[in-house]
Amino acid sequence: MNEPVLVGNGTVVTLGKNGKVITDGGVLYANGTIVEVGAFAALKPRAKSIIDARGRLIMPGLICAHHHLYSTFACGLGFAPAKNFVQVLENLWWKLDRALDLEDVFYSAVFPLARCIASGTTTIFDHHASPNAIGGSLSRIGDAVRQAGIRASLCYEVTDRNGAEGAKAGLDESAAWLDAVRQGPQGMLHGQVGVHAAMTVGKETLGRCVELARKFDTGLHIHVSESKFDPEDSQKKYNKRVVARLQDAGALGDKTLAVHCIHLDDRELDLLAETRTTVVHNPQSNMNNAVGWANIPKMLARGIPVALGTDGMTSNMLEEARASLFIRHHVSEDPSAGFMDTAKMLFETNAEVATRYFGRRLGVLEAGAAADLIIVDHIPFTPISADNVFGHLLFGAAAERVQTTICNGQVLMKDGLLTTLDMEQLAKQTASRTVSTWQRFQKI
Repeated sequence: MNEPVLVGNGTVVTLGKNGKVITDGGVLYANGTIVEVGAFAALKPRAKSIIDARGRLIMPGLICAHHHLYSTFACGLGFAPAKNFVQVLENLWWKLDRALDLEDVFYSAVFPLARCIASGTTTIFDHHASPNAIGGSLSRIGDAVRQAGIRASLCYEVTDRNGAEGAKAGLDESAAWLDAVRQGPQGMLHGQVGVHAAMTVGKETLGRCVELARKFDTGLHIHVSESKFDPEDSQKKYNKRVVARLQDAGALGDKTLAVHCIHLDDRELDLLAETRTTVVHNPQSNMNNAVGWANIPKMLARGIPVALGTDGMTSNMLEEARASLFIRHHVSEDPSAGFMDTAKMLFETNAEVATRYFGRRLGVLEAGAAADLIIVDHIPFTPISADNVFGHLLFGAAAERVQTTICNGQVLMKDGLLTTLDMEQLAKQTASRTVSTWQRFQKI
């Protein structure tokens, strides 16, 4: 890992504000950091080993700004039909998270992490809940993340829905994790203070979450007005809408991730802009839950940073970006709308957020940046340049598989084969557990 490695003989897409496209290019890295990006022939003599892209696309590892790893165990799980989003929570997610034990937490994380690697996602921001297995849950996810080899910001979903003891346990777990990542090696694991949503935390619990975030110099990771019920509940209980309540509690700011933000009025958008709070858009989840569409044009017009997440629906960020673009076309009835906005969310804002949190330059291929890069099975068959590169990514690379994934200089997948996770063995171990997990689910 300390010796210079060259990923080359392909088309390098650097991204970043001064993004370049280098044909017959390469990326030289050592000790987890990019040393130089340039012509393959010029870099080749300096490399101790070479990873041959064979003409394919070389680009930065992708970033997911909002994930739910634990949602994996819902795959194929039958539950009572839901007529609205609150019933989705009650019939599925709030039963599934209660069914998890600590080993479930680990195994449910491993599979989406493998999908992250397989789809070229090298950094995620995860939001976890397991009310009957709170203590040590983030450490178990951390174990899975370390084994997989990607970067992750983890948080526990603090909520009052499981009583005062449950809220305290969530805060204690958050504090323990934040202390652990502060003491440990920097740049790979990170923590935030997770909050389920304004509608499930009272004034005292929200205040304690804000205090904890300030103590550890981090931000909140919270679902905001995902459905109409959230602002309606806030107005009824507190005589103010959700974002105003969060602002009054000191919960907003450039370290906070406000997820979804679908049902907001103009004043709430202004508050998000004034506080430089990052909104995370999750279009596939929003469509699946039939909760509505976040008004991305209004947000961007106000200068609100908008990132892109998956809400656990997928680990494939290029797939999510296409969904974001297509729903924008559908809602606006304008097939030319939102192309550059989509590219900005995934390739610019996600990179800025991750760079700010992890303390490493992420989402770009340049000297000094983290050696997080992928090879995608897309050989440009039409002209490619900095002017049309996003078209190649969203309508070329997004339809192809990732061949190789590297994070912090470690090869996590080579030629389509995972190197850090034995998925066949893990699948057998997981299959032996999930029957009992589902049985617990049905009894809740």
